[in-house]
Amino acid sequence: MVAPAPEAAPLAPVVFFDGECPLCNRSVAFLARHDRAAKLRFAHIQGRFAQANLDPALRDVGVDGTVLLLEPGGRISQRSAAVLRALGHASPRWRWLDRLAGSPAIVRVLDVLYAFVARNRDRWFGRHATCPLPDPSFRARFLD
Repeated sequence: MVAPAPEAAPLAPVVFFDGECPLCNRSVAFLARHDRAAKLRFAHIQGRFAQANLDPALRDVGVDGTVLLLEPGGRISQRSAAVLRALGHASPRWRWLDRLAGSPAIVRVLDVLYAFVARNRDRWFGRHATCPLPDPSFRARFLD
């Protein structure tokens, strides 16, 4: 994993997602609704916060539409591991998913499924011309 810039030490886990992808936006809304303790923060991978805090290679949404999770201490998870860890932060009943993210065998299998969905997401869900505004109920949790 590529370490973030020194100024990036977040106080809360940050989920970076493709803001132009309707599937990604729905996924973030799902996380925000279930994160009742408001532990997670969110940022578009195309935004200023991502530009300032992530290596350019990590910000390339390309075909695989990478979801990233930047945790306090600088740990970065990608793709299915990021999704599992984010779900683990969102709800106490899903903490066990965080442990699954630590299993390389499980992550490899889930990354195959992740890649399949990512390759087809634009065809299945379309694409926004720009990053839409977040839902007002969790707008304050967006970093840019």
